Amino acid sequence: MSTRKYDTMSLGDFMKNNLKKLRKENGLTQLSLQMKTGIEQALLSKYETGDRIPPTETLVLLADYYNVSIDYILCRTDNPEINK
Repeated sequence: MSTRKYDTMSLGDFMKNNLKKLRKENGLTQLSLQMKTGIEQALLSKYETGDRIPPTETLVLLADYYNVSIDYILCRTDNPEINK
């Protein structure tokens, strides 16, 4: 039985890196991302530090905004492209 990388770290620990990376790659501050998505800056901060995990609706919103797959945000793949 293989162990998955999620066994030793929480999902929030993995996801936080990609969320911050995506925001910075797009030249956004948390405040500007809030204005574009409607997601409160305080929540964006908690998602980026791994203190909170975004609900499914927020993951969809962020994936759509950045035009990446939810699997990329969740670190299930290194490929940000959406497979349709």
